[in-house]
Amino acid sequence: MSKRNQVRIIGGAWRSRVIRFAPRADLRPTPDRVRETLFNWLGQDLTGKDCLDLYAGSGALGFEAASRHARRVTMVERDALSMRALDASRAALGASQVELARADALEFLRSDGGRYDVVFLDPPFGSDRWDNLLRCVLPRLNEGGLVYCESGGPVEIATGWEVWRKARAGQVTYQILKRSHDET
Repeated sequence: MSKRNQVRIIGGAWRSRVIRFAPRADLRPTPDRVRETLFNWLGQDLTGKDCLDLYAGSGALGFEAASRHARRVTMVERDALSMRALDASRAALGASQVELARADALEFLRSDGGRYDVVFLDPPFGSDRWDNLLRCVLPRLNEGGLVYCESGGPVEIATGWEVWRKARAGQVTYQILKRSHDET
């Protein structure tokens, strides 16, 4: 894998460690600047939090959460080559709190019984799954849970959600959603 297929963890216990990812044209790790803002919003310490990285891809978001002491990080990816790279990164980091699941995102949500404090949603740009994703994520959230959404443009937010934080960097629009009735 070339230098193009790697990303550096920007904070926490594994700060500056490199993770490598599969050479796929559709894989675009969340940029450093966006990850820095995201984890400033979430707080740098995720101790005791259960996280779900639903479109793991490179693993940048999930490994950043684990590096910041999340109790459990479940990474879901359907591509076999990407799963092998995620498994290799997990082993290299000694990330025992990271669980890997090879599945389609919506199928995983429909069959998973887990509950999460933070859910990372970074589907392929142009995805038309947002409404289904947000509907399926809702019952998986713990009280006060947050959902990070990353896209190539504005996302139509479904009923039951409100935007807590929002920003744009280059081609990336990103926001954190919370349930409409949650007070954070």
